[in-house]
Amino acid sequence: MNASKYKFFIFVNLMILFNSFNSPFLAQTKQNSIIKLFCLQSVKEEMLKVEMEYSEEIANETCECYYEEFTQTASHQDAKTKCKLETKKVFNHKRKI
Repeated sequence: MNASKYKFFIFVNLMILFNSFNSPFLAQTKQNSIIKLFCLQSVKEEMLKVEMEYSEEIANETCECYYEEFTQTASHQDAKTKCKLETKKVFNHKRKI
């Protein structure tokens, strides 16, 4: 199993694990959550894959969006798709200015 498949497998399992815990005692802050850490790594890898200069600001905005969407919809793919589109819009708008 190559590294990206392994990381995705771990990410999915962690998502399932976090969804099974519905206790405020076990909840972590957004800044320190394992979900956000995985998201930041994923965004960085995707930006580098398309030969785009990594921007911590873009990565943080994307992951904040993802975290909020995921907690509301509990759908990884829906949250990922929506936030990618929003990030592209913001990034393209900033480049035009």
